[in-house]
Amino acid sequence: MNLDLRRAACLLAAGACGGWMLFDGLYVLRTGRYFGPEWPGLWADLVDGAGIDPFTLGPLFVALGLLWLGFLGLELARKPVARKIGRGAALLTLWYLPVGSLLSVAVLSLLRGWGRRSN
Repeated sequence: MNLDLRRAACLLAAGACGGWMLFDGLYVLRTGRYFGPEWPGLWADLVDGAGIDPFTLGPLFVALGLLWLGFLGLELARKPVARKIGRGAALLTLWYLPVGSLLSVAVLSLLRGWGRRSN
């Protein structure tokens, strides 16, 4: 297994995706708004256009954050199921425009390359 790909995927999962989504989900549950600007961003336009109030998605953010962190924990424990969990978390986060989508595509690419290099 390529250690650099593993480190990159874990860092993206833990910090940028999992850590942030967990933090922001808990923040909106506590305060009624997301951390940062008054309107969260492009992803909020997407879900608002679908008739969903973006400020009610705190539990979804918490769940996705925990899924990303679960991927990290399973990978650090070198469990074979980790890559499947990572792929699932990345696919479920593609709607989180623009940063979540970009990070998800990056993790999917890393996992694809990683799978080719592992036994």
